[in-house]
Amino acid sequence: MIIMGIDPGTAITGYGVVRMENNKSTVLGYGAIRTSSKDSTDHRLEAIYTGLQGLIAEFKPNCMAIEELFFNKNVGSALAVGQARGVAILSGALQKIPIAEYTPLQVKIAVTGYGRADKEQVAYMVRMLLGLTEIPKPDDITDALAVCLCHGYNANSWGRSI
Repeated sequence: MIIMGIDPGTAITGYGVVRMENNKSTVLGYGAIRTSSKDSTDHRLEAIYTGLQGLIAEFKPNCMAIEELFFNKNVGSALAVGQARGVAILSGALQKIPIAEYTPLQVKIAVTGYGRADKEQVAYMVRMLLGLTEIPKPDDITDALAVCLCHGYNANSWGRSI
């Protein structure tokens, strides 16, 4: 199964693509779609959509796993992340790709075994579990790879069949 993990954001949308076979994870690619704060919201969302469509065409994922929005004190940034999430979900839905959504707590538990793990712990475990020589930067990429791992480990046990 090829999983495309997405950590949505308006400025940076992190992505990771992992093949999971027989409990073995192989990284196929990762990176970030970046937009400029100088661009209008519609242009930024279009850039995210276009970038994701290109990645879907390149990697042909069997499913997408997207991090859910957690409560944020800054309502403006929470709304912007919600818009980026919507674009990511739409990108997969239009290609008929099954989509799973995971909370940050679920991702942390799946990757580290601890729901209150900090970013450094998650990044370390992503590097170790995927056999990477270094931790991908920025954090959005590491988070997207963590979402891939979460889905790969838990797709069936959490009632998700994709």
